[in-house]
Amino acid sequence: MDQKRSHLTVEAVINAPLDKVWKSFTNAEEVKQWNNASPDWHTPKAQNDLRKGGSFSYRMEAKDGSFGFDFGGVYDEVVEKELIEYTMGDGRTVKVVFKEEDGETEIVETFEAEDENPLEMQQAGWQAILDNFKNYVER
Repeated sequence: MDQKRSHLTVEAVINAPLDKVWKSFTNAEEVKQWNNASPDWHTPKAQNDLRKGGSFSYRMEAKDGSFGFDFGGVYDEVVEKELIEYTMGDGRTVKVVFKEEDGETEIVETFEAEDENPLEMQQAGWQAILDNFKNYVER
């Protein structure tokens, strides 16, 4: 039973110039500062080789140590300050578009949903991480 995956989209408008947004989104040390959906989670390790064919790996863990997982993938396309496309370890794809207008930067992320969790839950989790990113950059 090969079913077509749903695509979900999350977005944010960040009150910051594209240069700063791009750097914060792609720099491994900065990723560790914002890559969590809630305050009880964190990303203690992050590696990022931002180029077509390069890979990334972010270790995401509950701060109490009860659960953790590696989130990673391989870059399919990277257009600096415009586009990032990657395939996650489980084969799902993600497209991230960056667009600057009037000193603000819009990020639109579209990802293939997985089959284990409800779509609303997946969308809420990805949106929470993007909202956390927005708050981090705007601080």
